[in-house]
Amino acid sequence: MISTRGYAAAAAKAELKPFHFVRRDPKDHDVVIDIKFCGVCHSDIHQVRDEWGGSVFPMVPGHEIVGVVSKIGTKVTRYKVGDRVGVGCFVDSCRSCDCCRRGFEQFCEKGMVQTYNSQYYDGERTMGGYSKQIVVDEHYVLRLPDSLPLDASAPLLCAGITLYSPLKHWQAGPGKRVGIIGLGGLGHMGVKIAHAMGAEVTVLSQTLRKQTDGQRLGADYFLATTDESTFKTRRNYFDLIINTVSANVDINRYLELLRMDGTIVIVGIPSAAMSVGAFPLIMGRHRLAGSGIGGIAETQEMLDFCGMHGIVSDIELIKIQQINEAYERVVKSDVRYRFVIDMASL
Repeated sequence: MISTRGYAAAAAKAELKPFHFVRRDPKDHDVVIDIKFCGVCHSDIHQVRDEWGGSVFPMVPGHEIVGVVSKIGTKVTRYKVGDRVGVGCFVDSCRSCDCCRRGFEQFCEKGMVQTYNSQYYDGERTMGGYSKQIVVDEHYVLRLPDSLPLDASAPLLCAGITLYSPLKHWQAGPGKRVGIIGLGGLGHMGVKIAHAMGAEVTVLSQTLRKQTDGQRLGADYFLATTDESTFKTRRNYFDLIINTVSANVDINRYLELLRMDGTIVIVGIPSAAMSVGAFPLIMGRHRLAGSGIGGIAETQEMLDFCGMHGIVSDIELIKIQQINEAYERVVKSDVRYRFVIDMASL
């Protein structure tokens, strides 16, 4: 076994503190990764605080992991010691169901094995990236483009793919009008990626406070949703709207902003159920859809796309000792736009 250390929550809503634990010895197809940086996702907070239910403790969070390969199993062919790699939201899947065979492992019918707060099919618990090392099967490891810095690439493993996948699936590109609800950790990646795809991009935010940032990131327009004129001037306008916020919004109002056959995609997870009226859907043949991360092949495609276009997250680098303070700031939306932990501080 590999003895390692990290930061863990001992119980729901408990502060994260130093924690020693063990990783498995590498199996034939395993890669041992020395973690250099790990992004802080709002879902880390939800799970540490058991806000979604089902959390198991002690919990080492973190699923935006980048680092360097330090050891490989005897049958590993995809990576070698010294390679720059990443690990995202899951570390295994059944590999045999229809979804897995089609490259949609995130929708594995048996249930994907999440990078933390989960367990492998043999019962081994998973511990995440707020730690020094991780051991992962090579099939669930991603290669990072040499052109991208490690620290700012970490959020691509969750925030990046969460926006890339629906933008690609609903064919954002030249001639398409894309709206991004919210300019936070997810939203700012959506603006960058949609802009690089060639779409017209509009940020739909509560206020104009982040307008300068939105334009710098690639937004063509920045509109305040507290201004009633937004919903008048952009009625029947968008081909695609992606809702990135976890707060509850009146989705019916945004449905009216869609052109015929337009789609709203939910990627942020609100705490309460949404109420959707039939008429905003029917009048325009509108669609309301959901999307979550991406499969391994699509995540690698996203990383290569970001490497080609020089896309990384806007980050604030912190020490692991600042993690509890960072959680509070995330809840208050006091970060532009993603915290990343420098694991050298551990």
